[in-house]
Amino acid sequence: MRRRTMPLGLQLLLLQVGIVLATVLLAGAVAVQHQQEQIRDAYRQQVLTVAKSTARLPSVIDAYGSPDPSATLQPLAELLREASGVTFVVLTDADGIRYSHPDPDRIGEPVSTDPSPTLAGEVFVGTEQGTLGESLRAKVPVRDGSGQVIGAASVGILEAQLAAEFRQEAPVLVAWLGGAALLGSLASWFVVRLVRRRIFGLEPEEIARLLETREAMVHGIREGLVAVDDRGRVVLVNDAASRLLGLGDDVVGRPAAEVLDAAMLPLVGGERAVTDELVLAGERLLVANRTPAVVGGRRVAEVLTLRDRTELSSALRELDGQRNLTNTLRAQAHEFSNKLHVIQGLIELGRESDAVAFIDRAGGGQLLDGRSLAAVADPAVTALVLAKAAVAHERGIALTLAPGSSLAAGSGDDVVTVLGNLLDNAMDATGNGGTVMVFLGSQPDGGLVVRVDDDGPGVAEADRTRVFDVGVTTKRPADADHGRGIGLALVARIAARRGGSATVTAAPLGGARVEVHLGAASPAMAEAAAP
Repeated sequence: MRRRTMPLGLQLLLLQVGIVLATVLLAGAVAVQHQQEQIRDAYRQQVLTVAKSTARLPSVIDAYGSPDPSATLQPLAELLREASGVTFVVLTDADGIRYSHPDPDRIGEPVSTDPSPTLAGEVFVGTEQGTLGESLRAKVPVRDGSGQVIGAASVGILEAQLAAEFRQEAPVLVAWLGGAALLGSLASWFVVRLVRRRIFGLEPEEIARLLETREAMVHGIREGLVAVDDRGRVVLVNDAASRLLGLGDDVVGRPAAEVLDAAMLPLVGGERAVTDELVLAGERLLVANRTPAVVGGRRVAEVLTLRDRTELSSALRELDGQRNLTNTLRAQAHEFSNKLHVIQGLIELGRESDAVAFIDRAGGGQLLDGRSLAAVADPAVTALVLAKAAVAHERGIALTLAPGSSLAAGSGDDVVTVLGNLLDNAMDATGNGGTVMVFLGSQPDGGLVVRVDDDGPGVAEADRTRVFDVGVTTKRPADADHGRGIGLALVARIAARRGGSATVTAAPLGGARVEVHLGAASPAMAEAAAP
């Protein structure tokens, strides 16, 4: 049994409401404290101002010199108390005996708090316990014309009055805080709805399962998948795409222009449709298709699917060669049958010498000169040359090795790939009855030279650089099937990988000369090529 967890929406709502309430309570406590301080500061300033004004009144100072100061000061103090709204205004003599008090019975009695600091000339503002209760009071010395302290003026407001005023202000403050809490809770509810809508109402466990399933499916697909968002950044690469494109593990999140081959960039951008388009990525021939990723009616990314067609392309090219060879053999079979009839007739007529002469004229020699072929020590290259020579012979093409050709053993698969593509192109270009010459050579630095000449139509000077681009071909449209325009591009990339070059010039035979320089193979490549 799986333990049921609280729904994500409820968790978010409770969490946010808790944060809102905690914030409001904290802010409320600070506001209450601030409000209390403001009220106290206002009253503190009020009692101090009233006390200073009372002590400086000329009528107050004059009354201290009369025979009965209390008779003048009591009415005046009550008038000031009522006018200023304070709780009490008390005037005392230099000994702390009251001349005025809200309770007339207290007149003539000593004050209930220590008057000595004030009578010594100090000003006091603070809370003390008096006859009327605890109050916030200010005490100011009363001085005569010469500046001598002759008494004190004490003005105060009961703490209960301060508390009552705060209670009057508190409902407004509480209302504001309650409104803030309600508004925050409503905002939290809207946020929860927005988040739920953005995640399609899924719970975290469901999202985790979907992500696990998605990762397993995406990385288990044999076709390559590359997704690029509307900002041009790679957001998805599966294992097959990493293998086909030679990508590392840290490409997700990086700009596509930094991690993808230049030939791939037009496929992931632009408005044109991409359907079964051939592209050469490194030395692999891929079939690419692009599909837009649409979420909520909005185009968020471009998804490129890649299929490896390298082996299929080689098989199709081989099939084309076998088809041509079959047609040639079919035609030669009829010719051979006619020759057999001629030989049979000469023998039946008893003209054996004429039959032998006819056989000598009709028979072919060796496909290649054995002495020149012996200089090619690499068995894979030798086998390739012999196979192509057989195809050339059947198609009526003279395939020869140039004098001075030599190739050491262990030259590697790169030579086989380069030479095979160049020979196919040369034989297609020259046609029946043409001539193709091959030169294979080694360089002192360990590099190799592969050169193929033909007597075909050649390559226009303006196209001699373009022919190494993917998709560029000089074949007739009817012949440009099965991935034409790929062979020379692959040859150029192999040459670049080996630190060499590939060029097309005019051949002495009248057609095209394709010369490929391959740099020395690395130790790893040499080990891989070793038998």
